[in-house]
Amino acid sequence: MIKKEMIAMLLAGGQGSRLGVLTKNVAKPAVAFGGKYNIIDFPLSNCINSGVDTVGILTQYQPLRLNAHIGIGIPWDLDRNYGGVTLLPPHETNQGSDWYSGTANAIYQNIEYMETYNPDYVLILSGDHIYKMDYEVMLDYHKAQNADLTIATMPVPWEEASRFGLAVTDETGRIIEFEEKPKNPSSNLASMGIYIFSWKVLKDALIKLKNEPGCDFGKHIIPYVKEHDGRIFAYEFNEYWKDVGTLGSYWQANMELVDIIPEFNLYEEYWRIYTKCDNVKPQYLGKDAEVNRSIISEGCEILGKVENSVLGAGVVVKEGAVVRDSILMDDVVVGEGSELNKCIIAESTTIGKNCELGVGEYAESTYDPKVYKFDLVTIADHSVIPDGVKIGKNTAIKGVTLPEDYPSGALPSGGYIIKEGEEL
Repeated sequence: MIKKEMIAMLLAGGQGSRLGVLTKNVAKPAVAFGGKYNIIDFPLSNCINSGVDTVGILTQYQPLRLNAHIGIGIPWDLDRNYGGVTLLPPHETNQGSDWYSGTANAIYQNIEYMETYNPDYVLILSGDHIYKMDYEVMLDYHKAQNADLTIATMPVPWEEASRFGLAVTDETGRIIEFEEKPKNPSSNLASMGIYIFSWKVLKDALIKLKNEPGCDFGKHIIPYVKEHDGRIFAYEFNEYWKDVGTLGSYWQANMELVDIIPEFNLYEEYWRIYTKCDNVKPQYLGKDAEVNRSIISEGCEILGKVENSVLGAGVVVKEGAVVRDSILMDDVVVGEGSELNKCIIAESTTIGKNCELGVGEYAESTYDPKVYKFDLVTIADHSVIPDGVKIGKNTAIKGVTLPEDYPSGALPSGGYIIKEGEEL
């Protein structure tokens, strides 16, 4: 057995329901970001850039596209004979089979995988955050504090604090209180969902709490370690980190990439973000094309106008079409004369001719007001929008829609069309 000092366990099985129709057919970590990347590319790239060469990826919800994207880990130099990347779906044992019922339960079901490498430390990561972090620096901090558990933290606005696990620390950085999503927070130092455990401490907690329903790190494992006098420390992180778990935060994080001086820089040579790259044709800009402050990926054909937008590979913007403040994923086609404002359009969707998307005044969603509340037009993958329709703000569409789906040729703000047999 070759011993590994630290291995990573990357939780990538979540549905991401707050991204609405974008995650109907794909897990959130496999959602496109920044034109050419998937969300999971960021923690995976952090691992290899930090010298962590053994990564277990725990998948569950709609894993097909995620599995195909990761493959054997070649883009991240994780195709290793010993270590590398391993996909870890739920599986059957002689004690039966079970779905992952919580973050810690998922890790517990893979104890045998972790023991294979006899690690000193285990790094727990989420597969749905956008950031760059050197985990080796965090590990050095963990060792210096002689910690049992180190939690990466960062200050968040007080009005958002109740969405997070929150830590209260003493002057040494040791966590003296930890609350999971409290209604009345006493701290705004939020857990980022990134943990380094000393392996013996993690293994003990997982085994002792193995029968806890929905066993979770924030609700169960961290309180258990604290109650047993574990040394828990906060590693404060003050660089860019974004939880893209809502349509609003996802859209905003993409739009930040096209700032003149982006807060999150994709172009740094010393900390590259790696991804699976397909062999696609070059970009083409027609004689009347106009592109301003946008990310245009490989294979795009721009004959119209694109402003302040992020376009994935193979997107076609036809003559007279205008795309503003929008995210278009791979192989979207925008028909002649159509105008798109503040849209998120998933892969292989076709927008007909002379359509207007993102028009009118704001109205609350009649479908799911908790998800669709950011003034966006959100369209699922492989959808079709017929010629000449108008679509309002705060709307959701999934499926091949027809002219008769749009009374008077329009979908008003707050409305939705989810085709029969294609419900969320």
